Amino acid sequence: MQLNHYNTNFQQRTFPITVVCDNVTNAPNLGSLFRICDAFGVKELILCGSYIPLGRKMTKTSRATENVVNYQTREHVIDVVAELKSNNYYCVALEITSISESIHNFGFPNKQPIALIVGDENFGVSDDVLKLCDAIIHIPMYGQNSSMNVVQATNIALYEITKQLI
Repeated sequence: MQLNHYNTNFQQRTFPITVVCDNVTNAPNLGSLFRICDAFGVKELILCGSYIPLGRKMTKTSRATENVVNYQTREHVIDVVAELKSNNYYCVALEITSISESIHNFGFPNKQPIALIVGDENFGVSDDVLKLCDAIIHIPMYGQNSSMNVVQATNIALYEITKQLI
């Protein structure tokens, strides 16, 4: 028999993880990020940028998870990352760079809260934010494309982080 959310007894848990979006502005992507933050027990989602579309297109994808995920919108991602660092967060950017480490080999800290910074659909995490981060990680890719959708990449990263924290 296939299980669903009515007959499945998943253990609810909140992890010390904050997902920070650096100018993610695609409404369906935002809705999907709410869903995965709920699914992975993320403590908070912070949406940064001057235009964050939280309307009908976003809620169609979020399936009402914006009502249960702790979130805030902020204009300046630099200020958010600086505040998180001052509050002892370990800030990890998910971005492919010349110095990024493979997520396969990366050990996430389990003694301090983690901020996972994900970037804009077209330009990724900004260079100024990358400079503030404690680490930069990437997901190895084996096909022709050099990047992955922000939602799929965040899914993979949250799976790995929560797997290590359990």
